[in-house]
Amino acid sequence: MKFISESFEKRLPCYRVLDADGYLIPGSIFEQVKKGLAVNIYSTMVALQIMDTIFYEAQRQGRLSFYLTSTGEEAINIASAAALTPDDIVLPQYREPGVLLWRGFTLQEFADQLFGNKDDYGKGRQMPIHYGSNKLNYFTVSSPLTTQLPQAAGVAYSLKMDKKEACVVVYFGDGSTSEGDFHAGLNFAAVMESPVIFLCRNNGWAISTPVTEQFRSDGIAIKGQAYGIRSIRVDGNDALAVYSAIRAARQMAIKEQRPILVEAMTYRVSHHSTSDDSTKYRCVKEIEQWGTEKNPVTRFRKWIQTNDWWDDQNETKLRGNIRKQLVEAIQAAEKVEKPPLTDLFGDVYDKIPTNLQEQERFIRDTIKKYPKEYPSDVPV
Repeated sequence: MKFISESFEKRLPCYRVLDADGYLIPGSIFEQVKKGLAVNIYSTMVALQIMDTIFYEAQRQGRLSFYLTSTGEEAINIASAAALTPDDIVLPQYREPGVLLWRGFTLQEFADQLFGNKDDYGKGRQMPIHYGSNKLNYFTVSSPLTTQLPQAAGVAYSLKMDKKEACVVVYFGDGSTSEGDFHAGLNFAAVMESPVIFLCRNNGWAISTPVTEQFRSDGIAIKGQAYGIRSIRVDGNDALAVYSAIRAARQMAIKEQRPILVEAMTYRVSHHSTSDDSTKYRCVKEIEQWGTEKNPVTRFRKWIQTNDWWDDQNETKLRGNIRKQLVEAIQAAEKVEKPPLTDLFGDVYDKIPTNLQEQERFIRDTIKKYPKEYPSDVPV
């Protein structure tokens, strides 16, 4: 009689390529990255960083109702996106706008969604940061936690049935692993052998709940073994490591028709959202340390500078151009009128049912009765 131990003697290793100072770790095996791709990855990480700063400030100024940043997780966003192809389908959580940015979603399109104007693809019916793009194979962000995991397993199975040379990548945080949908999604994908990459951003916090209060296992990657899923733990603040791991995971998912679990170790430097104050439950010194000494953007910049691919002149020009584009995008988005009232009731039923018709009549009657209480920038 022998019971299986509740844990291994040693923790799972963490794959990394660059050390904390941006130098290659001797003996590292990684996907070679040429100058053009490396500079593009870095430039997009900087764009995401600046986009988060300016939109966050816009929310604090009262111009947006809500915002959520990816600060500290830029490498996971951009490097993973760079390792995919446009045919690969992305199911995000909500902290992956960088993936969409890499795929070509413009700063204007981001601004239009945040302001919920008539150019927003969601017609102003979603909260800010709930981006989506059919053209770019990026499912619309969904507020309920972890619903995208079993969906991703199903989407990947459809690619398998159609014999497509593509895979699905689904993003989620460590907090999502405490939901039942995490286990259902992994089990479905394993049993049906769906070509899907489960990419967990283990940033240490599920809003205010630390990972130490979420599970007793050695992180997330170890959970894959219980479902028969090949897994890896990677340094999420190392862009080269993330890129290499996702490239390898994608190849295995497609060629071998199997799910892969990737745990990217990182830290949520920002507050959970603009509705949160993380200094109430974690040390400010800890936050500052991760935001400076362990910054993934700075780390990757050191590497491309070591290769003589980047300099201070390039940096100044890039940051200035991005800021200018963002300010112009915000100013333009604010001037565009909101979607008409009619859009509130469409796109669900082929023929609008009587209960919704009654609700629309009620709203219109209320507007006629109290016209001054209705926003002037929303067409009736």
